[in-house]
Amino acid sequence: MAKTYNTIYMDLRQALRRAGVEQAQLEARELICYVTGKSREEFYRSMQLYVISETEQKINELAQRRLKGEPLAYILGHWEFYGMDLLVTPDVLIPRPDTEIIAERAIEIARGSGEHARVLDLCCGTGCIGLAVAKHAPNCRVVLADISEDALAVARKNLTQTHLGRQITTFRADALQQPPEMIWDFNLIVCNPPYIRSADMAGLDASVRDYEPALALDGGADGLEFYRKVAANWRSAMRSTCILLFEVGYDQADDVERILAENGYRNIRRHKDAFGVWRGVEGSVM
Repeated sequence: MAKTYNTIYMDLRQALRRAGVEQAQLEARELICYVTGKSREEFYRSMQLYVISETEQKINELAQRRLKGEPLAYILGHWEFYGMDLLVTPDVLIPRPDTEIIAERAIEIARGSGEHARVLDLCCGTGCIGLAVAKHAPNCRVVLADISEDALAVARKNLTQTHLGRQITTFRADALQQPPEMIWDFNLIVCNPPYIRSADMAGLDASVRDYEPALALDGGADGLEFYRKVAANWRSAMRSTCILLFEVGYDQADDVERILAENGYRNIRRHKDAFGVWRGVEGSVM
């Protein structure tokens, strides 16, 4: 017997809740909208309409993938970040709300750096931070850099679909090494590096551990390897007025502030995310 959109939605929401999905209501809606091609408004207007069996079957197939732990963003192939709809694949981390405070601060710095400001998004993944900067600070030029060619391929597709290609270039770079000679002269380097302690990787939620790229998660024995290397090695890529802005783990702000101070950075400050967690740490060269 055919079911209405409302029945399918309620059943899926309940199943996701039983599986421990925190945002079961949102995810049930997004999955149904994805399969049916409906906007959120169209979905709500269709609640009393019946769903054809082929569509119901497709919803059930994707729901089973989610119930087994696969993140919804990988199932849908896209995710929203700072008002942008971005391509997401298992080659990159899924953009998270925590990172939006970093993007917001990066935009503020870029806007304040004047015409022709140069911004580097190091360990860029999807390119979400650099794309947000380019969109909201049109005075600047942005470089997206990552060690993973697969991640850079995703970032390039995102800059194309956001129509920001004129402002942005991409470059393969290893954040743990000295910067290539052609990467230099930045007003801002923003970096959301791998920062999970190696010993903690096995204890991550299965949706992260089993699906998101370990290369973008593992920050070494104490989770601070990338902060040390970037703070020490990438000064040669900075203008004298450059700011280095990091995203940090929930308990890493003190350590990252210390690393910046030990490497001679000044005006060190930290930033809370929307949940009250110290999520960003920055320091300036001068």
